[in-house]
Amino acid sequence: MHVRHRHTERFTVVGNHLAQNRDLSLVAVGLAVHIQSLPDGAHVGIKELVKRWPESELRIARALRELEDAGYLVRERARSARGRVVTRTTFYEHPAERCRAVVGGLGARSAVTAPEEAPVVAAEPVSDSPHWGDAVAVLGSLRRRDQRLLLTAPDVERLAVDACAWLERGVGPGELARAVTALLPVGEIPRPAGLLAFRLRQGLPAELPAEPGGGTTDPMQNCEECDRGFRGPSPGCCGECREAAA
Repeated sequence: MHVRHRHTERFTVVGNHLAQNRDLSLVAVGLAVHIQSLPDGAHVGIKELVKRWPESELRIARALRELEDAGYLVRERARSARGRVVTRTTFYEHPAERCRAVVGGLGARSAVTAPEEAPVVAAEPVSDSPHWGDAVAVLGSLRRRDQRLLLTAPDVERLAVDACAWLERGVGPGELARAVTALLPVGEIPRPAGLLAFRLRQGLPAELPAEPGGGTTDPMQNCEECDRGFRGPSPGCCGECREAAA
């Protein structure tokens, strides 16, 4: 039996296509209701949601991926007016209306993880990073190490932003590939992009401290063999090419 109450303020209308969706976990359904109740511009990043709810980052990340797969959620990288890369999240209250909204230009409710950086311009690959090419190459070649790590082109572009952060901290492409593919779970990996995103963000190495005695970090050089970026006191070849030559 339901003891019903007619709400006249501070309420959210939720369709049964979501509330009774058997293809979604209860965590995903609850998270979708929470996001739908938020105003435009609210913070809906994983770290923000972890602060609000007792679920772990892994469970929330998995629930967000469920909502993405079901068409309720779209997350894309965008560059703000100040040049900062943010994640723009668009929530569709009914996935069936998604294509109609795109074609007809209907207003979809959206939230940005960093509203203070608004306005946000159209999402574009962050190709201005000197490590962007290496990051894309590493991610695209992971399936050679393990065929379960097959990524789509949008997945590669989305993950390349986090991979660049590793390369900017002095981690070589080979080291990066080994780090994110070490000790993979046994059996099928249903969402390789989600697994790699978690490893890239949670395993980001600390920045290298300055050399003792007031030394400075070596400048970036381009490898004369593979044209990849590496840190070194003078031009030449990167560590991997030197090893290959030896």
